Amino acid sequence: NGRGSQLNRLSSPHGITINDNAHVIYIADSGNDRVVKWKYGAKSGEVVVGGNQLNELNFPVDVLLDRKDNSLIICDQGNRRVVRVSLRNPAYQQIIISNIHCYGLAMDNSESLYVCDCEKHEIKQWRKGEIDGIVVAGGNGIGNENDQLNYPTYIFIDEHYSLYISNSNNSHILKWLKGATRGMVIAGRLGQGDYNTQFLHPRKLILDRRGNLYIADSGNHRIMRWLKNQKFGSIVVGGNGNGQQSNQLHDPVGITFDQQGNLYVSDSANHRVQKFNIGVN
Repeated sequence: NGRGSQLNRLSSPHGITINDNAHVIYIADSGNDRVVKWKYGAKSGEVVVGGNQLNELNFPVDVLLDRKDNSLIICDQGNRRVVRVSLRNPAYQQIIISNIHCYGLAMDNSESLYVCDCEKHEIKQWRKGEIDGIVVAGGNGIGNENDQLNYPTYIFIDEHYSLYISNSNNSHILKWLKGATRGMVIAGRLGQGDYNTQFLHPRKLILDRRGNLYIADSGNHRIMRWLKNQKFGSIVVGGNGNGQQSNQLHDPVGITFDQQGNLYVSDSANHRVQKFNIGVN
């Protein structure tokens, strides 16, 4: 429907997450300073929380569903904070982290929250109930070494508490084991580019049950699948130049799967979210 603020439109959507049980997708509708929810098959969404006033949002870039708490955790980037919004009462908002140039969010099985700080080039962990976070990746300044990050955007954490980091300005993916002092480049070893061994400003990434990585390769307008232990990836969506056709993307940012294995992509510069069946169970 193009860019707009009406409830059947989006503006530069970024992070997305799904509640399969409720048949709902939550979208960080960044350019409209709001988070909206769309029921499966609906032609318009509903505002969960939005606006750029003191108690509202300013360019949110990621949204995480906390099922145990029935709440959304939102990276409210323009306000330099992370907030929790109750789904029972969206008017109730709690600032859980302040003064952070946040980007991507992740939560582990112990309910610890992980946040990309793209200004300090580090990932911090906040254990449940704690006020102060600790650096678990990066934190050694901007750079190209494996103990450094360069504008990290999104993260994924697996059941072994290993972090997978879209190290955006270095255009590669790092795996950072729990307690490690440096990461390992596992995808995108050859610098920026559009070959199947390269990325250009990667964004959201997801690891499936088989250990395969899916990455929103934003600058190349495609979604890549990187099979476990492979040195190259394959295009699963896009890769046909930036455009508005159904087989094209334009600066994709967010990705997520539903329980049926359908892939959802926030196609940011096309101001839409697309759904693809790519044969994943």
